[in-house]
Amino acid sequence: MTQPTTTEQPPPADRQAHALAQAAALGALGGGVEHYENFPVASWLCPPKLRPTVVAIYRFARTADDIADEGSASPAERLADLAAYRNELARCIVKAAGGAVAPSPERWPAVFGPLSLAIARHALPSDLLHDLLSAFEQDVRYTEQQHRYASTEELLGYCRLSANPVGRLLLHSYGVHDARSLQQSDQICSALQLINFWQDISRDLPNGRCYLPADTLQRQGLQVSDFESPDGTTRPAQQAVVAELCGYARGLMQLGAPLARRVPGRAGWELRLVVQGGLRILELIQEQDHRSWQTRVKLQRADLPRLVWQALWM
Repeated sequence: MTQPTTTEQPPPADRQAHALAQAAALGALGGGVEHYENFPVASWLCPPKLRPTVVAIYRFARTADDIADEGSASPAERLADLAAYRNELARCIVKAAGGAVAPSPERWPAVFGPLSLAIARHALPSDLLHDLLSAFEQDVRYTEQQHRYASTEELLGYCRLSANPVGRLLLHSYGVHDARSLQQSDQICSALQLINFWQDISRDLPNGRCYLPADTLQRQGLQVSDFESPDGTTRPAQQAVVAELCGYARGLMQLGAPLARRVPGRAGWELRLVVQGGLRILELIQEQDHRSWQTRVKLQRADLPRLVWQALWM
């Protein structure tokens, strides 16, 4: 697997930046919006006028994700709920555009009320919102079918639905639309999704979700079953698989990271913390010898100084 690289050098930072980055870092280790998150979600650093939009997008995606993989519902029930969720999204989009919709009971008013306002205020592209739902539907089907991803390239195809739309929606609300920024946003978001996969191996496999690509396993002579007994003997080949996957995610993140210096104002500083949070997770996985199928790493408050310092010098 070819690892992306980057050669851009960081600029100096000032005291005001330090204060802003520290505030964002505090948000990064908080509870996020109803969930623990590795990265800032509408933190103090987010521009106040955009915070409701960021929260609305997050809550829309987070709720759909929970429908797809939380609780004890059957796959058929999850897909039915996601179909109902997509129907409410369609109604929300029509209402945001000033169109008329027939009265209907709403199951998720706390999601679609704020989202409708965000769509109307920023003309959010509806196809990106629908792409997110397609990703969650795919997750349900693939988990039921015990689908195995053939390659990292196939995983990146999933990221184009599950992660990249979020970055593009946020850039749209910030008024950033150029091709270079969109590409780097996709690189950051795909990297974050991959990092989440390698962080969560010990959680995903017991729940029937597998994102370990077959071609990487084959290069080390391994199968998924080699990672399904977390208390077993650690083999160098297992560590090599996780190290390779983490290395690719790190290179992808480094390619997208310069975007944080071009996104204007507070939003750019928050993005710096997002990037550094992802890179820190990779460092923590490396520090435990890439045994993330045995132990899940997690950001702690002790990571704050490192996150702040590295964000300042991006």
